[in-house]
Amino acid sequence: MARNMFRTLSFLLVGSNVLASLNLANAQQPQYDILIQNGRIIDGSGGGWFLGDIGIRGDAIVYVGPSKPARARTVIKADGLAVTPGFIDTHSHGRRGILDNPAAENQIRQGVTTIIEGPDGSSPIPLAPFLKEVAAIHSTINFGSMVGQGSIREKVIGLKDRKATAEEMDRMKGLARQAMLDGAFGLSTGLFYIPGNFSTTEEVIEIAKVVGELGGIHTSHMRNESVNTLDSIRETIWIGEEGHLPTQVTHHKIIGKVNWGMSVESLKLIEEARARGVDVTLDQYPYTASSTGLAALFPQWSRESGAAAFRERVNAPEQRARILATVAQNIREDRGAGDPRNVVLASCGFDKSLAGKNLAEVTASKGREVTFENAALTALELQLKGNCSAIFHAIGEEDLERILRYRHTMIASDGGIPNFGEDVPHPRNYGTFARVLGRYVRERKVLTLEEAVRRMTSLPATRFRIMDRGLLRPGMKADIAVFDPETVADMSEYAKPHQYAVGFLAVVVNGQVVLRDGKLTGARPGRILYGPGKQ
Repeated sequence: MARNMFRTLSFLLVGSNVLASLNLANAQQPQYDILIQNGRIIDGSGGGWFLGDIGIRGDAIVYVGPSKPARARTVIKADGLAVTPGFIDTHSHGRRGILDNPAAENQIRQGVTTIIEGPDGSSPIPLAPFLKEVAAIHSTINFGSMVGQGSIREKVIGLKDRKATAEEMDRMKGLARQAMLDGAFGLSTGLFYIPGNFSTTEEVIEIAKVVGELGGIHTSHMRNESVNTLDSIRETIWIGEEGHLPTQVTHHKIIGKVNWGMSVESLKLIEEARARGVDVTLDQYPYTASSTGLAALFPQWSRESGAAAFRERVNAPEQRARILATVAQNIREDRGAGDPRNVVLASCGFDKSLAGKNLAEVTASKGREVTFENAALTALELQLKGNCSAIFHAIGEEDLERILRYRHTMIASDGGIPNFGEDVPHPRNYGTFARVLGRYVRERKVLTLEEAVRRMTSLPATRFRIMDRGLLRPGMKADIAVFDPETVADMSEYAKPHQYAVGFLAVVVNGQVVLRDGKLTGARPGRILYGPGKQ
């Protein structure tokens, strides 16, 4: 009897020691893979900030709340710095750049963790092979895409200015449907550009209906952003209303001094549409200059059917005169804003030395007096050699700030992923999000910090139905930016654009640290994100 009691007691003591050892081992195991401590948490909702911690396990957030003792494999001491969801750039031209520069350092250094490509009516067709190619390079950031209506039209009709036949409409709708099934987030239109400009509104609506049925959104570089801006806003609203899908005015701006102030009416149109139930929003970049091809100065009809046809028209005296008159008018009243110096060449593939020179300088270098007509002739000569990209200083600061204040405006760069040091691209490539935080939040107080973060995170995430990102909540993917609100700033300038934003201390993508103490870690955890129609 005594012997049995001794054996039982011994067993219990051994079991207790084993259990105690296991509990000690478990206590020493880290609770989190990453712990961001004592940060000024701005969760993306627009609500007020609070001091606290964020715990990450795997690729997801598992804790957001008050600071408390915890163990983690990696600890990031935020110490009062802003901790926000990673920013979502819903209008990106990173298609080519991400293949050359998968680290996307210009984006990471301003807190961007996700980009949506395929804007302005242009995207790869078909989409699936391209997304597979991007996935294979293992980028630092997440990547999604729209499907471009202009690219669809070019695939079916070419660069012809005519209505689509019934058979062609069926083919275009089929391509749009397939792109949505491949994972596109929606339909982008570039009705300012060819061949999108050759499309009727009704044609776009029929394609938009297909996209809307699969949960997609429509975004539009409108037909006109200067004298006919209001009509273009109405068309964008109409596409959403009749296409039965959310619709968005992308990079909203008012071009040309004679049109400045028109944002009062443009925002009124959007608000009226929302009041009657149309799901319309907009996005914006915080600069008073736009950037696109020098071809933007030329009438769309002159470029129908491509470069060879354009050259033929230039060689026909009557058409040449019409083309030059339109270009001169656009320099005077539209993207030139009344001065050829406002048109600055960003890159010309046929002559690298032209990058950074304005149209007045190039005109004078040819021994011509700098007039609108002579500047138009210079632009024509450049266009005949091969299209240049250009920066157009033609946007008013008051319109910019008025649009930025509007509660349904999100932030989008309209930039890409440039080769560092190459050409003279628009500063928006490097500074968009940092500029909003530095200039328009801290300095000019156009937005509160919490509201600016909402415009960069939960608003675009909800808009594009990226439902697992954009908020700091348990269960959401761990895309996070840590920055100093007192020092964050865009350093990129028009004359010296290749300068990274400052103020970002850490960036996390899918639960991996990609920027730590202001330095890239080399991690490449970015993923392909798919739209709601993916099958």
